Amino acid sequence: MKSGTVKRRGTRTERASGKMERDFPLEHIRNIGIMAHIDAGKTTTTERILYYTGKTYKMGEVHDGAAVMDWMVQEQERGITITSAATTCQWNDFRINIIDTPGHVDFTIEVERSLSVLDGAVAIFDAVEGVEPQTETVWRQADYYMVPRICYVNKMDRTGATFNKSLEMIKEKLDARPIAVQIPIGIEETFRGVIDLVKMKSVVWKDEMGEEWEYEEIPRDLREKAEEARHSMLEEVAEFDDELLEAYIHGGEMSTEMITRATRRGTIAAKIVPVLCGASLKNRGVQPLLDAVVEYLPSPADVKAVEGENPYTHEIEARPASDEEPFSALAFKIMSDPYVGKLTYFRVYSGKLDTRTSVLNSTRGHKERIGRILRMHANHREDLEVVCTGDIIAGVGLKKTMTGDTLCDPAHPVLLEPMSFPEPVISVAIEPKTKMDQDKLTESLNRLSDEDPTFCVDFDEESGQTIISGMGELHLEVVVDRLVREFQVDANVGKPQVSYRETITVPVKGVRGRFVKQTGGRGQYGDITIDLQPLKRGAGYEFESKIHGGEIPKEYIPAVDRGVQEATGSGSLAGYPLVDVKAELVGGSYHAVDSSELAFKVAGAMAFKEAVRRAKPILLEPIMKMEIMVPEGYIGEVISDINGRRGRIDNISTEAGRQKLVVFVPLAETFGYATDLRSLTQGRATYHMDFFRYEEIPAGISQEIIARAKGH
Repeated sequence: MKSGTVKRRGTRTERASGKMERDFPLEHIRNIGIMAHIDAGKTTTTERILYYTGKTYKMGEVHDGAAVMDWMVQEQERGITITSAATTCQWNDFRINIIDTPGHVDFTIEVERSLSVLDGAVAIFDAVEGVEPQTETVWRQADYYMVPRICYVNKMDRTGATFNKSLEMIKEKLDARPIAVQIPIGIEETFRGVIDLVKMKSVVWKDEMGEEWEYEEIPRDLREKAEEARHSMLEEVAEFDDELLEAYIHGGEMSTEMITRATRRGTIAAKIVPVLCGASLKNRGVQPLLDAVVEYLPSPADVKAVEGENPYTHEIEARPASDEEPFSALAFKIMSDPYVGKLTYFRVYSGKLDTRTSVLNSTRGHKERIGRILRMHANHREDLEVVCTGDIIAGVGLKKTMTGDTLCDPAHPVLLEPMSFPEPVISVAIEPKTKMDQDKLTESLNRLSDEDPTFCVDFDEESGQTIISGMGELHLEVVVDRLVREFQVDANVGKPQVSYRETITVPVKGVRGRFVKQTGGRGQYGDITIDLQPLKRGAGYEFESKIHGGEIPKEYIPAVDRGVQEATGSGSLAGYPLVDVKAELVGGSYHAVDSSELAFKVAGAMAFKEAVRRAKPILLEPIMKMEIMVPEGYIGEVISDINGRRGRIDNISTEAGRQKLVVFVPLAETFGYATDLRSLTQGRATYHMDFFRYEEIPAGISQEIIARAKGH
């Protein structure tokens, strides 16, 4: 019988000097994210990880508002994760850098930018609910960034928990290949441990805190079930290791090392997803999950070398994960810290960096000096002197660096792939309550927009209003709450406004834009002709030059493009941005003395605005895809309400004894829906909402919006 207990320790090098030398081999580092649907147990699991690795000495509970990783006041009050928090811990001579990400759709950007710099992820599932809507969203994001994953089916102690249902849903809904490396011992209130199918031992916890566990023989009544599950596991993983495959086919000895090696290879190749189970709130299953993180997920040395473009030669260059390579890193998060100012989180892909060193921001083309380097533990910090390849840390002193920027060795410049962010879909007007708050409001909003690329601030010159935009009602609610509490700014906030768009419906040809200005001395002359055509939904903006024979000098063509792009910012109907249009520059003329980039830029904007007026513009509104889980007895009321919101039902199915509705509803009709749904179903229904696409607004409603925009 083998037992285990929690070991609490820190690295001597860190405690003695605060310096971070390469006290862990690169192969012993794991950069992972914890991701899942809201309320699946991400933060609770992370709190257990910190406790069992000795990082904390008390488990913080989400429901008590005491979770270490949910350190913001807004997170503690709502019991949800809003911002991705980073920390570092140690398990069996491995360093694990962890980012705990939000589960609410309004904060998906936090997941997006975390996944872009992680090597692996732990996806957590509720054993009762299985695959939930936001799980699908983050899973697709992980697919995009090709992040290897392991799965942890949490809440096995809940009434209605089923391990096999979660496996089936992972396979069907996520198009994944789940491999159970554990099966539960007991279920619901009888859940007490797991059977490790690799070691073929049962793991049973002996105390309420989950600090002591033992490896025991598999209970006799579960032996046959365990053998069947092990056979299924071996059948799947054997293909990733020739030695294991040979032993499996010929009935030879299959060691734990062989099975682990094969499973690791399949996981890193993103061909399979190992699945474990537990009940984090009851302190069961977390230590084997930590073992799985170090056994199956990749180190920085296991992943493909990051590639980027040399900003001067435009050649693609690789940066292998090595301290000997030139320094390269990606800034993935900006945060305002009340004690040290602006914090820039970055992931080091290659090389080493000393504090108080200058680096090149190759995205913006200027040098930055890093005054301090900090290892973060949620909102606590520890000073370091050196960072190495594979580390995720925060820097102080980077004044102009933004999310998605590349930091590199000035002598070896490289530009890594930047991040892309979704556009905001909801806006509100905000104004300071007093004149004293005016400057504070402007400064605070700028700092918040630096932190969050999906939060935008605009000033409407016509109305004199400041407009803030975000990903949803909760997103903006949290921003306003932070303004009051963090930045001590009192402000009045208007009702939520939808971010409409405009587009064109018919092509137009031969529209001329001519800008001629003579003021005595050198004048301005720009003359162009463009064609305009609509594009399919979601295509955005395109520009193409069809100029031949020198009608317009090449150096003026980019200026025309800039003028047209700027003109897309305000449509002719109600002043909303124009999307899904293609402008083609087909003709023009120039003056040898008076022509300039400015003149052609203005001519481009003039031609575009006139072309849009002729192209039968229409208004578009954001449509949301909503998934609603409703008890049987309330389905009629919910459908009736959706119909009253201009929604359309796409699908109705039965899941876990409840009706699941998939509907498409205009964003403008969803404000306050959470409250209304609670009233309709006595609080028993739940819903999840994602942006789907922009669609044309019905004529009657469109006319109302246009009239309102023009002040009629």
